[in-house]
Amino acid sequence: MSTDARINNEPGFILHTYPFKETSVVAEVFTRSHGRVALIARGARRPNSALRGLMQPFTPLLLSWFGKSDLKTLHAAEWHGGIAPPQGRALMCGFYLNELLLRLLARGDAHEALYAHYMDALDQLAGEAASVDFERILRRFEKRLLGEIGYGATFDIDADSGAPVHAARRYVFQPERGALHALDSLAAGGQPGCPVSGQTLLDLAADSFERPLTLSESKSLMRMLINHTLGAKPLYTRQLLRELTELNPPT
Repeated sequence: MSTDARINNEPGFILHTYPFKETSVVAEVFTRSHGRVALIARGARRPNSALRGLMQPFTPLLLSWFGKSDLKTLHAAEWHGGIAPPQGRALMCGFYLNELLLRLLARGDAHEALYAHYMDALDQLAGEAASVDFERILRRFEKRLLGEIGYGATFDIDADSGAPVHAARRYVFQPERGALHALDSLAAGGQPGCPVSGQTLLDLAADSFERPLTLSESKSLMRMLINHTLGAKPLYTRQLLRELTELNPPT
């Protein structure tokens, strides 16, 4: 795509906005065919602006923009419909997904499959609160996001021997290497990693999160992999979700 191309009616979502000059905002958006894009919405903070009510996360939009630099100019946006906004705890989970996309996606890289996964996750989060399985939704999205950006892991193969992972064994998962049999890792000096059961690794490979232990261990494992990818800077929404869970533990 040429850097000065005019893009019309591209499906997308607002991930984050911040003020720009007196009346405008910069919107970081996630789009279906152009990935993450930064757009100046001129005048969007004016009370009578047609854009003012649309510059909100989790609102399906059709976006049109132009520009030569990394910061494009939004010239039109309209509601695209189809997904209800998440509420309560689901809203915080949605902000967590948005922060992951902001932190892990490079601008201008298309991720159409990930866009579909994001829409699916938002649709699930917007369900009836009592029936929403937040942990499964988040773990699946984390795994797919890491795979999309080239940090996908092989969960069902022993990184040292190349043999299939055994469900009954214990492993240590290391970001740079993969699954190592726990006894072999100990013999090699106990290199740091995430302890995990073989069954959890097999469940992750199969995208199955039905077992409570798999959910628990995969949360620790995904956190380690994401932290390794991000570096030292923490995720703010992760801490907020942790505090929210401590105040309102799941029943």
